[in-house]
Amino acid sequence: MSGASDVRVADAAAAPADACAVRVVDPAKVTMVTAAMPDGEVIAELAQVFGLLSDPGRLRVITALLEGGEMCVCDIAAACGHSESAVSHSLRLLRANRVVRVRRSGRRAYYRLDDSHVRMLLDLALAHVGHREEAG
Repeated sequence: MSGASDVRVADAAAAPADACAVRVVDPAKVTMVTAAMPDGEVIAELAQVFGLLSDPGRLRVITALLEGGEMCVCDIAAACGHSESAVSHSLRLLRANRVVRVRRSGRRAYYRLDDSHVRMLLDLALAHVGHREEAG
């Protein structure tokens, strides 16, 4: 007949070595982090922006705007080596998610990064990738 203490010992033996033996080690820190955590809607928006940035084609478009500033679709397409149709589709998604903004001049549309935050995000990501290449 095994007691409850035998079950706990068996569970502990089956748990991976890096598993926590207790559920909360630092309750004050957990409370502080939980209070600072963005709500679910903000997290979903962040995930959507990072999802947009994860596509190589869209990332080429964004990088072209990072380097070239305001550009029309045909110039972005030429710089990226993509069709104007593909670039227009990417820009439509990026604009809907406030990553780029458009200015119309007659029949032509000129795109640029929406704000300095997008520029900073891309600059940091490029620096991060460059840092990893230097370390390797």
